[in-house]
Amino acid sequence: MTQNNLFNRLKQGLSKTRGMVTSELHETELDTSKSVEEFITEVEDGLLMADVGIDTTQKIIAQLNTQIKASDKQTVNILSLLKECIFNILEPCNQPMLLGRIKPFTILVIGVNGAGKTTTIGKLARRLKKNRKSVMLAAGDTFRAAAVEQLITWGERNDIPVVSQATGADSASVIFDSLESAQARGIDVLIADTAGRLHTQDDLMTELQKVKRVMSKLDADAPHETLLVLDASMGQNALRQAEEFHQAMEVTGLCITKLDGTAKGGVVLAIADRLGLPIRYIGVGEKIEDLQVFDANEFATALIGGELDS
Repeated sequence: MTQNNLFNRLKQGLSKTRGMVTSELHETELDTSKSVEEFITEVEDGLLMADVGIDTTQKIIAQLNTQIKASDKQTVNILSLLKECIFNILEPCNQPMLLGRIKPFTILVIGVNGAGKTTTIGKLARRLKKNRKSVMLAAGDTFRAAAVEQLITWGERNDIPVVSQATGADSASVIFDSLESAQARGIDVLIADTAGRLHTQDDLMTELQKVKRVMSKLDADAPHETLLVLDASMGQNALRQAEEFHQAMEVTGLCITKLDGTAKGGVVLAIADRLGLPIRYIGVGEKIEDLQVFDANEFATALIGGELDS
């Protein structure tokens, strides 16, 4: 799929959030009948309705206000300035996941129930295999039989080995065995699923920490990526989840899913602004290609409805 087609899918996926952000901006250029304050209020309302959050919205508004006052009011393009403000917040998080020469590169996938962890793993495994990487999956979500079955199905569909045990088995043990097997077989990438849990469940967070300790017994640097999957439709709750998981697990990357089904996609800005963690991937639909590598410029452009610079 061409880059232009991918961008169009991104724009389509962000359409509900974009509708919130730009709903009050009927003209791209400042209407001379309106005061700067009226325009600023319209932008502020749109950002808040898209769940950008108060703090991040205030930061964007302050920057936008400064830029508008420094511009020629007759010719300034409000959406162009807004895109620049959004990009400035997202750009520090524009860090794709690099596998390097580590083998096996281990990815521990964490998050709450329903965020889309298992589906994300399947899509990511398919992407990596397409890039000629050998992949193994670890069915570490031993609390849900359906999760194990789902992962095995992804593995069979893409001819990728899956290490699993019976429902209720010790998750750390499954992932330890998987890493041991991946090392013995010279696998490029091991992706480990974990049971979904609320960020407020201390005992289950402790279990995740145990998984990390067990992995480090075979590889002192494992996991090389702790990937937190967040559901964008949770809005500001997704931000709170990110804060708690990061505190407990030292998250190294984010995957933000379900952006196509919500008008709360502005929470991506809040997460970027508050935590500054690398956003590795975003999900804008159910198809394989809808798991996209995050690009700050493309996201900002799609969010305000513009076209990519040629």
